[in-house]
Amino acid sequence: MTTIGVQQEKQIIKTNLILISFLIAGFIGLFSETALNMALKDLIEVFQVGSSTVQWLTTGYLLTLGILVPISGLLIQWFTTRQLFITSLLFSIVGTLIAALAPSFGILLLARVVQAIGTSLLLPLMFNTILVIYPVHKRGATMGLMGLVIMFAPAIGPTMSGLIIEYLSWHWIFWISLPFFVIALLFGMKYMQNVSTITKPKIDVLSIILSTIGFGGIVYGFSSAGENGWGSMIVISTIAIGVAALVLFSIRQFKMSTPMLDLRVFKYPMFTLGLLSVFITFMIILSSMILLPLYLQTGLALTAFAAGLVLLPGGVLNGIMSPITGRIFDRYGPRGLVLPGFILMIIMLWNLSNVTTETSIIMVITMHTILMVGVSMVMMPAQTNGLNQLPKNLYPDGTALMNTLQQVSGAIGTAVAITIMSASQSTYMESVKDPLDPSVIGASLTAGVQDAFIFGLVIAVIGLIMSFFIKSSTVR
Repeated sequence: MTTIGVQQEKQIIKTNLILISFLIAGFIGLFSETALNMALKDLIEVFQVGSSTVQWLTTGYLLTLGILVPISGLLIQWFTTRQLFITSLLFSIVGTLIAALAPSFGILLLARVVQAIGTSLLLPLMFNTILVIYPVHKRGATMGLMGLVIMFAPAIGPTMSGLIIEYLSWHWIFWISLPFFVIALLFGMKYMQNVSTITKPKIDVLSIILSTIGFGGIVYGFSSAGENGWGSMIVISTIAIGVAALVLFSIRQFKMSTPMLDLRVFKYPMFTLGLLSVFITFMIILSSMILLPLYLQTGLALTAFAAGLVLLPGGVLNGIMSPITGRIFDRYGPRGLVLPGFILMIIMLWNLSNVTTETSIIMVITMHTILMVGVSMVMMPAQTNGLNQLPKNLYPDGTALMNTLQQVSGAIGTAVAITIMSASQSTYMESVKDPLDPSVIGASLTAGVQDAFIFGLVIAVIGLIMSFFIKSSTVR
């Protein structure tokens, strides 16, 4: 073998090892994020707090991501890949350790914020690094592997945590995660390479402040809407302040010669369409992830562990499908995946909007599984195709925007779904003769879930219309 051949083989091995480092860290990070959701009921009893208080474990996490992820594009241009990777893992390890030992709710909330700092550094860095180290014709398959991690980890999180809580305690959700974070750190310290270009652009403090208020205000406002109601002054004011700050932030970015977040990425039509497709799909995912467990546990009277098992096949198949759709994308492009993916989602969301308290478990498993297949056909192909159109110098900004708007869309999707469900449930309760009848509670929640899935159906139709305009990116 020639010297060049040996160097290429060595580079391929290093590339794969870099990917493995990210996949291990990303998998266990996203697992611990969703796994805690199944422990909220136990945490209410252990720490003697209300349901509105315990929700801060999720809201605080999303809020931290919403604030820090937009800044990640700037950090990627200031610090090396190794520095950011190691820092993100250290935050994740420290946060996980604090959470495992947390003696009070306040300490556990602090731990979640520290964990979120690690995740906010890791996710954009992972996407940016993949774009840099893999050629365009291999990105679909690689993004598919990342999709396996991103979708599979949250899917098995509730099932595994249900099992852990049943036989151990909520602390073990973090104790089990901790050694995997350490392994990812050691693996990355050995094999992670510096692949990004350090340009050290000027830091504009006002842009950071406006970004923090803007994205943070919107995420907080929508996250609070389900608890406080849309008429609450806190919700209205935080969303209004957030929108105003984002408008000022955008104006400032266009006027700066070296913006903190380069919004010129929106000049590339496939990036914009890909971003909107991911935005819509993530709203559907997050709203479904909160509606289905409520329906299964209240409407069908399943235990938390049983509900987790019902949702497991869809999550597993979604993870398995991601690498497959990635390879199909590399070969045939995005439209043959994104368009039928939205069609599958529309059909399943329509079926889910007609569930009743008599719907069989097998039917729910089937509908959720096919919905997740549709999601896998849209999520990574649309994201990869969009990022492929950007020139290399805009990769950090593109990945930062993609990851930021996922957090925003998740907050919006969850808040709107819960609001529609609650309003429909109240309307249903007003029409029954005996609201105190226990059997009515399950029926009323099911009625609310039906209407909330219609919201998902509407935005999926919008996604389908957009998919007709998607075509293979012209690589810059």
